This record gives sequence, structure tokens and C-alpha cells, in this order.
Amino acid sequence: MDLNIEDLQMNIGNDYPDFREGVRKLCAHFPDKYWRDLDKAGEYPDAFVKAMGDGGYLSALVPEEYGGLGVPFRAAQVVLETVHAEGCNAAACIAQMYTMGTVLKHGNADQKQRYLPKIATGELRLQAFGVTEPGAGSETLKLKTRAVRDGDRYLINGQKIWTSRAAHTDLMLLLARTTPIDEVKHRKHGLSVFLLDMKRGLREGTIELRPIDIMTNHLTYEVFFKDAVVPVEDLIGEEGEGFSYILSGMNAERTLASGLIIGSGKWLLKRAVDYANERVVFGGPISRNQGIQFPIADAYAQLDAADLMGRRAAAMLDAGLDCGYEVNAAKHLAAEAAWNAADVAMQTYGGFGVAREYDVERVWREVRHFRTAPISTNLILAYIGQHRLGMPKSY
Repeated sequence: MDLNIEDLQMNIGNDYPDFREGVRKLCAHFPDKYWRDLDKAGEYPDAFVKAMGDGGYLSALVPEEYGGLGVPFRAAQVVLETVHAEGCNAAACIAQMYTMGTVLKHGNADQKQRYLPKIATGELRLQAFGVTEPGAGSETLKLKTRAVRDGDRYLINGQKIWTSRAAHTDLMLLLARTTPIDEVKHRKHGLSVFLLDMKRGLREGTIELRPIDIMTNHLTYEVFFKDAVVPVEDLIGEEGEGFSYILSGMNAERTLASGLIIGSGKWLLKRAVDYANERVVFGGPISRNQGIQFPIADAYAQLDAADLMGRRAAAMLDAGLDCGYEVNAAKHLAAEAAWNAADVAMQTYGGFGVAREYDVERVWREVRHFRTAPISTNLILAYIGQHRLGMPKSY
């Protein structure tokens, strides 16, 4: 595809003010206390997710022909950034926005028609992504969950871990092995993608969920499959080629995640500035002290630079360009800049930073999570070193 520099630059700078304003108005109904109480109780933000669905925001990337908004990645990125800049949390929404891309890109006409319109309206929730396993971790090609053909269905057996929102979704996008690894020519073959009916599996007892208590309210589970049924018509694409389908969706995930993370960084810095200007010690606001002002200013500059990389990644993804480096760098830089902003905010608040009523400690925990997920810092650095800089595989 020919690169139109003017179009690319226009998309990088596009802020979608109408989307921002609409999301701000929606978020105003979900103040800090809403999120603080959910965090304490470990509960799912049903009301917020419904409001996002009713507003059409979760269908941002679903084409108009299937009832979605059909907007560019940059617009979807703006939606998530604004959610977090307003102090809300889109962790329960982000998967709904990008996992459908696997169906859109690799599903057949019947699957698109059956699922995408209902995903667009929120009638169906596709918020669980079943890939990671205890014995494989980030080494996806070694996963062991099996899908065995049995007439007009597949039977799923195995285990997934770190699967967020598994108890609050209708469907799971599942990666499972359909051909044993010792029977394929290359390790990347033999894995297939399915749309798994979670409600059916839980109802029939073929799926078991075990909550994992983590430091953030991501409602994360271990998932166990024992002859869980997937009809043949819910195999996405070609059997054995699922690994490539999953990889194609990760660019979208990381691009959207970078926007979400930038939003958290903006919230933290705004709180830090407001508190520093209001907090009076020794006859003046603490913001006049270099030890407070300079770290905030430095964190702002770092976050602004990370935001530019996120915009670049979204623009290149929208243009259909090869952007593996850009989407990974965008997620990495956003996570590092937001973590720095979190630390600065915590330091600015001093003792009040750890008090729940100020919400800084909650967002501080959420931001730290982003350096590990949806992909860890070290994996991104390994990718950049090997695929961008031509260095050997690291150990």
C-alpha cells in the first residue's frame, strides 16, 4: 500500500472531539466512589459496561454493515484514553473492542452475520481471551489445551490461566491445539481458534472457573475444560492456522492498550498538579518547590512523547502498514511513562497517596499492572532487539 504522508499525519493528530465529549459525559455518571467500591468488593462494573455498550462505544471497530460504528483505530484509542483520563476503568471493555477483529478478519460470512451484530449491540459479550496456560506462559506454541474433532463438534480439554472476565462473558475466543505438536511440520501450525460458548459450558459443568486474587480488579480466573463442546461451525478460519490469526489481533490489542494507559497517566498527573497547587506547607503551595514541580513536568513530557508513538501506531494500523515495532513500542512507552506518572503522583500526595479515599493508590496499582500485561516489558524489548535491530534471540 502506498503511504500518503498527509493522510497519515492527519490521522496521527486526529483527536475526535465529539467522541471525547460523549465519553466524558458518560463517565461523569461513574465517579471515583463507584470504582473505589467495586475495587474493594472485587465486583464487575456491569452498569458501566452497559452504558458503554448502549452508547455504541464498544462497537467502535465493528463495521457499519454489522451494526457498529466502523471508525478508525485512532477513534477507538481516543475512547479508551478518555475513559481512563476521566478516572474510570475500561479493563472490562477493551477485549470486547478488539477480539471481534479475529472474527471479522478470519471468520466466514455466516459467523460474521451471527455474531458481529450482537457483539455490536452488546447483546453478546466477547470479553474473554483464552490463550495463556500455566506450563506455557508467553511461549504460546507450547500450549496443551486440546480440541479434538468428534463428528460435528470439537471437545475441548485443558486449562487456561490469567483469563480475565471469564465469568462475565458470553463467548471466549479460545486458542487450542488441534494437531499434536510432534505431528506438524512447524510449531506455529496445529493451533486453531474457536468461539466458545462460556454460558453453555458453565451450565453443563464442562467448564470450571477458579478466581485468582490479584492486586487489581480485573476479575481474573483459571479456566478448566472437560469435554467442553464447540460446534464445528464455530471454528474460526482454517483448522491448524489459529496462531497466525491470534498474532494479527495483537497489534490491535497493543494499540488500544497504549491509549488506555496514556489516559491513566493523564489522570494521575492532573491529580498530582491539582493537589500540589492546593496543598499549602510553609506558607505556600508545594507546587512551587522544584522537588515537586520538576518531577511532574518531566513525567508530563514523557507521557506526551509516549502518546505520539501511540498515535503513530494507530495511524499505521489504520493505513494497513506493517507496524509491529510501532504497536509494541507504543505499549511499552505508554506503560513506562504512566508508571513514572503514578510514582510521581504517589510521591506528591505523600502519606495521603496510600489513603483509599484519594484513589491514587488504586490507579497506581492498575498502572503497575500494565508493565506486565497484556504483554510484559521484557518481551517487547526482546521483540525490538531482534526484529527491529537485528540482534540474536535473547535468553
